[in-house]
Amino acid sequence: MVGYLRGNKLALSPDVGIFTWFIRVMGVSESTGRQTVTEIGLEDMTALVESLARARILCVGDIMLDRFVAGAVARISPEAPIPVLRVERETEMLGGVGNVARNVAGFGAQATVLAVVGDDPAGRKIAALVEADAHITASLVVAPGRPTTQKTRFVSGSQQLLRADMEITDPLSDNAAVRIKAAFEVALPDHDAIILSDYAKGVLSDALLRQLIDAAAAAGKPVIADPKSTDFTRYAGVTLLTPNRLELTAASEQACATDDDVVAAARAWIERANLGALLVTRSADGMTLVAGEGDVVHLPAEARDVFDVSGAGDTVVATLALALGTGAQLTAAARAANLAAGVAVGKAGTAVVHAEELVAAAHRDELRASGNKVCALQPALDRIERWRRSGDRIGFTNGCFDLIHPGHISLLTQARAACDRLVVGLNTDQSIARLKGPERPVQNQRARATVLAALGPVDMVVLFADDTPLALIDAMRPDVLVKGADYTVDQVVGGDMVQSYGGQVLLAELTAGHSTTDTIARLSGTKSGSGVGGK
Repeated sequence: MVGYLRGNKLALSPDVGIFTWFIRVMGVSESTGRQTVTEIGLEDMTALVESLARARILCVGDIMLDRFVAGAVARISPEAPIPVLRVERETEMLGGVGNVARNVAGFGAQATVLAVVGDDPAGRKIAALVEADAHITASLVVAPGRPTTQKTRFVSGSQQLLRADMEITDPLSDNAAVRIKAAFEVALPDHDAIILSDYAKGVLSDALLRQLIDAAAAAGKPVIADPKSTDFTRYAGVTLLTPNRLELTAASEQACATDDDVVAAARAWIERANLGALLVTRSADGMTLVAGEGDVVHLPAEARDVFDVSGAGDTVVATLALALGTGAQLTAAARAANLAAGVAVGKAGTAVVHAEELVAAAHRDELRASGNKVCALQPALDRIERWRRSGDRIGFTNGCFDLIHPGHISLLTQARAACDRLVVGLNTDQSIARLKGPERPVQNQRARATVLAALGPVDMVVLFADDTPLALIDAMRPDVLVKGADYTVDQVVGGDMVQSYGGQVLLAELTAGHSTTDTIARLSGTKSGSGVGGK
């Protein structure tokens, strides 16, 4: 059981299956100075998500309690020319390095937090929030007489009116620093990457930074540092430093307005501070990755609508650490972090990014081309909830849909006739290979999803990596579950579940003479015994 000072919990690693993912980024060749296009294959997003969920990230730095006081402003105070906020709700969440850990946990990965809190209600609230998250373990050093850092934001609609901070920035006592270092040395062997989250609140002193970076380097662990200090030499030896443009400008004491400015400043600091690489976040101009060796990569901004930038930097470093901790190349890690940042700034407050949202961001163009019918699970559940509020009856069917034939069209048409909205669960490539052998599928999951989404009877397509769609059915709770009449009701996966809450299981009539297996057999010159409706 997690206690106030130390806890230990196990991380769960859900399997999430989505599209094949290829990264195209614009780079500048060191040898020629010319812009190049680099294609980085990550196999597919399923493999990426699964690897991220297995990562274990050690997060060290300044923790704080983020408090949001939200309401509406309808008048100006008669006492002073200030708005009057009518408070409607208050929320509290982990901030600082705690928000980094929340983002790690959002991907289903395990985060361990080493930080300092005060012996006060805010410190105890932080411990309770850690206790409530099964993916976060914390070693919280209690420093008597040192208040827990708190940030309170007053918000009306989407507009922040005021932020009130409660903090001190004095260096830690020697005793507290020794305890952080000891906890770090114990935890280091069991983690894949290290995040140093420096908010200049006194935890990451020069001496402690040096000890942690050197220990991680000796253990061969990648270190990502999010700096606050303008002296980047404090972070000498880290794998990756992640300043924003303002921080790089202040540290370099020169303008960093253009691509060339940013690259020149980053290269100077890499050499001066012995840094592995810099990833510079540049707001509307995206990100620039400058490595000690290799090409410069400029990543365009991914956000379509910016709602709130609070905590977006935490999302970036968390995604970087997860990707690097699972062995991804630096350019691939930066691309994933850029996508995650685009999702994060579209949310209110210090919201975390989930794997399904990263998948959707990576395939925004494909989703738009198919009328936004192809969804990851969480966005799909959100859409289903909106449909239900409109009184729609939800239908569900599933299959491989490898080579679409008239039997498929008949089944989908019958299914759509029995409901207002039809959701199709589509097996990923990996699950089909497990079920039907290494030669299948003939078409990859992106192609199959695109074709399905173009069909009139289909309202939404959701990929799944399991052998059966039971988890999808459990999450969606369809009103109608449809399978072909080659099954009996008691053989339909999820049928008993749907019937238990009053739903219907429909067995659609099959169209004779159509089977994907037979089609493939005819194309290959072999024979098959299959006869109807195969998927």
